[in-house]
Amino acid sequence: MSDDFVLDVTRIRDEARRKMAAGPVTDTYGLDKDRVIGILNDVIATEVVCWLRYTRHAISASGIDRAQVSSEFTEHAREEMQHALRAAERVSQLGADPDFDPASLARRAHTDYTTPPDNDLKAMLEHNLLAERIVIASYQEIIRWLGEHDPTTRRLMESILEEEEEHADDLVDLIGV
Repeated sequence: MSDDFVLDVTRIRDEARRKMAAGPVTDTYGLDKDRVIGILNDVIATEVVCWLRYTRHAISASGIDRAQVSSEFTEHAREEMQHALRAAERVSQLGADPDFDPASLARRAHTDYTTPPDNDLKAMLEHNLLAERIVIASYQEIIRWLGEHDPTTRRLMESILEEEEEHADDLVDLIGV
């Protein structure tokens, strides 16, 4: 097998100098950057809605298992907000503004904001598990679509997906399924 790989560093340096304002996005970026930004802005909306739902459930939960369930919801809420911030940072790296517009969050989110009765911890757990399963499936599709075309965004989504799968596992344990 012949090794015909040649790296033209002079060409790469010249191109980098000419296009410095483009930041990290080079001509070898393999996707429609605006489409990736739109998808990431929907991820931001999804994560913010999840943060809101988990936060509301953590505060309003009541009943004998409230402390344990509320603590788990609080931890998940904190992680969901971190996911949103990480996606927002990637949007910024791609040269756009992250969309945190409250008027469109619910419409753009993959999941719903739900408010089961305060004393129905099982319903809260089930609503959050359903949301996690939706997020897992949609993020898997995003990762497959990104493929090798945007490894940075793909790795970001893979790391968020890993935490979402842990959330689902935690919720299954609490529900006792």
